[in-house]
Amino acid sequence: MSFDRDIAKVSGIAAVPTILDVVGRTTGMGFTAVARVTEDRWITCASRDELAFGLKPGDELKVETTICHEIRQNREAVIIDDVDKDTMFCGHHTPAQYGFKSYISMPIIMADGSFFGTLCAIDPKPRTLNTPEVIGMFKLFAELIAFHLDAADKIEVSETRLALEQKSAELREQFIAVLGHDLRNPLASVAGGLRLLRKKVDAEGQDWLNLMQVSVNRMSGLIDNVMDFARARLGGGMHLKLRDESLEPHIRHIVAEFENVHPSRRMSSSVNVPGKVRIDAGRMSQLLSNLLGNALAYGDPDAPVMVIAKANEHGFEISVANEGPPIPGEAMPLLFTAFHRGEVLPNEKGLGLGLYISQEIARAHGGEIRVTSTAGRTIFTAEFPIAPTDTSSDRE
Repeated sequence: MSFDRDIAKVSGIAAVPTILDVVGRTTGMGFTAVARVTEDRWITCASRDELAFGLKPGDELKVETTICHEIRQNREAVIIDDVDKDTMFCGHHTPAQYGFKSYISMPIIMADGSFFGTLCAIDPKPRTLNTPEVIGMFKLFAELIAFHLDAADKIEVSETRLALEQKSAELREQFIAVLGHDLRNPLASVAGGLRLLRKKVDAEGQDWLNLMQVSVNRMSGLIDNVMDFARARLGGGMHLKLRDESLEPHIRHIVAEFENVHPSRRMSSSVNVPGKVRIDAGRMSQLLSNLLGNALAYGDPDAPVMVIAKANEHGFEISVANEGPPIPGEAMPLLFTAFHRGEVLPNEKGLGLGLYISQEIARAHGGEIRVTSTAGRTIFTAEFPIAPTDTSSDRE
């Protein structure tokens, strides 16, 4: 059995050297130590040696030659002022073997009741130890050492659990990334089949195809969000391909796509961002799609959803507004947290990643998304501190 861990735990308690020094100076004892004591081992974990007794951390005594062996069995402190005058220990083999006259040893008992070892001291001269002050000091210090050892055990258990959870989380995220990647091909086949069917079905069939297209778009969005989440968690981060782009055509295109697959819903858009802005157009479209999807899912189906993009003094902003019941106050702090929205929005559809990914896209552009939700109206606004530019060149 290795005691390196126990020695390291005691060595890691910053107060131990001070405790041993205070004990030695207060009592006059020349050798003080914290010892790990088991049924068959006595190991020095820390020591203060003014006697050249010769024990340093890791050194060992035969447990049967020590009084600590009896303390472990009885769990009672042993205090000897003068061995020659002590009726119980005057003939004991330990004082004679190690040449001490005074001795004190206090058991260190852990929170679970297990016996760790002792806080002990010896000296070749008689000392006054059997007083309430000295006994109280040793008991207090022994309890303090036990407290720190228990804390170290708890930290070690927590760190082990955390490491296992981190490893498990990494494996889950790797699985999610692989799964998301493998789902792209069959979904692309379904989308291609829908495009072919549109050429061959009647008006009623077109309605069914529209419903199927909504599902395909939703699945595609979920896969994109899952892939982005997995990449971010696995250290890939949110990668951008920045170019100077006109914002209006991208916003009009996303709104038109949603109008096509949601013909029963009313949508409007207004764009007033002159010139070009430096963005990743694909990511910006993904952000807008997530915000629009959220508005359609939670907004009043009989009221319009509005998309407004405009320049401001810091750059530009994109807002998506819908009418309907306000977002519950308890849900607001978790809106942009991955996987948590369902806890406060029980009707949440999907994984709760859309707003999280949108916020990450905004932050990757140097921006931020904020939300206001009052009775009858909710507005998500993505603000970007990127000044519009009139340059016509495209740059990576």
